[in-house]
Amino acid sequence: MVTPPVRIGSYRIERLLGVGSFATVWLGYDPSLDAHVAIKVLAENWSHDLRIRERFLDEARLLWRLDDDRIVSVYALGELPDGRPYSVMGWADGGSLRDRLARGPIPVRQAGPLLRAICEGVAVLHDHGIVHRDLAPGNVLFRSRPAGTGQGPHAEHVVIADLGLAKALATASGLTARAGTPGYMAPEQDDPLAVVDRRTDVFGLGQLGVRLLGAPVRRRPGEPVRLREGVPGKVADVLRTATAPRPADRYSDAAALAAALDRATTATRTRPLVRAASRVTMWFAAAALVAGLTSDAVGGRFSRQPGVAVDATGRIAVRLPDGWRATTGRWAWPGQPGGPRYPALLVSPDPARWRTDEAVRGAFIWLARDGTADRTPAAVIAQLPHAGCAPAPVRRSRQAGIDWVIAGFDCADRRGRLVEAAGTAPGGTGLVYVQVAPPAGNASVFVDTLLAGVRVRAG
Repeated sequence: MVTPPVRIGSYRIERLLGVGSFATVWLGYDPSLDAHVAIKVLAENWSHDLRIRERFLDEARLLWRLDDDRIVSVYALGELPDGRPYSVMGWADGGSLRDRLARGPIPVRQAGPLLRAICEGVAVLHDHGIVHRDLAPGNVLFRSRPAGTGQGPHAEHVVIADLGLAKALATASGLTARAGTPGYMAPEQDDPLAVVDRRTDVFGLGQLGVRLLGAPVRRRPGEPVRLREGVPGKVADVLRTATAPRPADRYSDAAALAAALDRATTATRTRPLVRAASRVTMWFAAAALVAGLTSDAVGGRFSRQPGVAVDATGRIAVRLPDGWRATTGRWAWPGQPGGPRYPALLVSPDPARWRTDEAVRGAFIWLARDGTADRTPAAVIAQLPHAGCAPAPVRRSRQAGIDWVIAGFDCADRRGRLVEAAGTAPGGTGLVYVQVAPPAGNASVFVDTLLAGVRVRAG
């Protein structure tokens, strides 16, 4: 039994919140601020292990630097009279996901948004180069939103906690200790020589998804997922990919998994399970196109040349960036599923993953031959606001005989930089639309080079 201290620093200790392998967590109260905090203290039996002590301090420093309400906050570091370090953290007054699951299944209408929120929190870590390595229900906490936020009297948000196993990717090595929660650990965590990266966390998130949305049956990683009633069927494929035994077969990070969940749930006619983006743009329509594309084919008007992709009708051609490949198909205007379908090309280093992984770079090229009189290039670009992204000034560029209207968007999520371009086909017989997710670097140069390699024949 752990004997509670009376005070830690300036805080009066009220009760024990939890005991782990390396630390205990106490509920503290500051009467001067009328505020509760969680105080994490290094366990006595580890106090003389300099390696563990440094890991404890590293966790507090990581949390201090992150300063995001989706990650547990650290306010201060201190040291007890016996020399053990402690960190003062924000108190998650709503308890943990482990506590809630112990009381029974979480309703589907709540479980979907909850999984999405957990992904968002882990994406913050990944954006800062941090791998958590122990994504389990006990490390997903809930905290009430402050009064006056407009979220209602019972509003709360998800908080990711316990980064004691986290490690900066820049210093990651295969020689890491086996640690984590059974049932949520990725297979590579059993291999002392394996590299642990963001995809390890994707596995843990996938297992959380199986727990929240899957039927209570035993399954091995990579096997089909049986879903609870009311969960859109395509979510099963997303969770199966996330929990694939091989890291290379999973999504690249938490943001890519969240995007795949969005697509799986917004593509169904049932009520969306996960919060969708606030707009439906050609980005998602282009991603959905891939499901109907055939293998790269060449025909008709443009002939095959080395390094050039041609659509199946022979009306669109593009010079491929090094290492990129193409698939082809047809696409209709958004919101007009019964309308005419025109030729399209999708080019990417990995076209098959474009639909499920927004981290994959690529470009979507589409030619509408008829009925575009009321859709000028400028009007097409203007209808693509990309909520949540910061727009760059619209610019114009003449490439390959086409006057392009080009708009860039810097998005905080895994999409990163997006560029929309539209132009009138030669002879004024159609409209060409291009969306590019360029590789990191000089996006404008990459986009202009790609557009310079686009050829269309609208006849």
